[in-house]
Amino acid sequence: MERLFTSISEPIADFKWKKIFNERWPAYEAWLTAHGSVYNSKMSLAALQKYMPEMVGTHEHLCHLVNANEAAVCFLTGFQPPAYNSACSQAVSIQDTIQLIRNYDYHPDRFEGLLLMTAWNGKKVIASSDCLVGVLDGMNEDGLALSLTFGGREIVGFGFGLPFILRYILEFCSNVAEAVNVLLNVPSHMAYNVTITDKTGIVNTIQIAPDRSAVVTNAAFTTNHQGPIEWAENAGFNKTAQRATFLENLLFRGVSGDNLIHSFLQPPLYNTKYFQGLGTLYTAVYNPIERTMQLRWPNDLMVQSFDIFTEEKKLIKYNHH
Repeated sequence: MERLFTSISEPIADFKWKKIFNERWPAYEAWLTAHGSVYNSKMSLAALQKYMPEMVGTHEHLCHLVNANEAAVCFLTGFQPPAYNSACSQAVSIQDTIQLIRNYDYHPDRFEGLLLMTAWNGKKVIASSDCLVGVLDGMNEDGLALSLTFGGREIVGFGFGLPFILRYILEFCSNVAEAVNVLLNVPSHMAYNVTITDKTGIVNTIQIAPDRSAVVTNAAFTTNHQGPIEWAENAGFNKTAQRATFLENLLFRGVSGDNLIHSFLQPPLYNTKYFQGLGTLYTAVYNPIERTMQLRWPNDLMVQSFDIFTEEKKLIKYNHH
């Protein structure tokens, strides 16, 4: 099994983003149709205006660029997308330098494989793309870095897809406190954990859900549950408790940043159940002080920074069980 990773630099969305949209939109539209999505652009735009008003201009530009239909107009707001769940592990090391490290575990067929460097609203952002606009993990030029993991609860409610909220944060926030404030005020339609750090080394992990208030913690790691495990079947399948204990022990022992990164490329953090939707597709490492990032695989590496960002393609081969 293999997946192509492509890094693309385009400050203001133009023909490169349009090409991405034209290639990927049919699959997204089919996904929306399969889930019986109801399109109401008036409602979606009202929600965007209310909760993330600074993104309205970006949304208008993107829709104009691709001549968006009603479905695309709604989808690109990020409001009320269909439910989906991934696994993922993440942790912040402050041993040698500050590093946010994360494994993205998901089904390879449902993954964009795009690393985008943009400056849609004047602030440079490097991020792993999801849903054409959204962010799975990323960092902006101020050194604000963040990453999401699924929260391990079945609840779906009112709100935005979290990747769209993370995009908003990286576009307009400069530090952890500002990012946390957004997560406390913009509703997410599913349960997620978000780990955030910046160049000061402050770390917060926020547990968010559509049915209860966000919980802000000082935890430097998270996997796929929020407090006591609620969805036992999911937790058993993705071994969230075992991975959390493993990460907690590594951080407690004060392992070096390099050793922590190495651990993410090994079991139990590294998963190979690709066909069951639980394969580690990449390990991302963000360094807010050096303003650099890496995508890592057991046998390959992509290094990028705000000063030197290279457009490249990498074909990654996965060994699956």
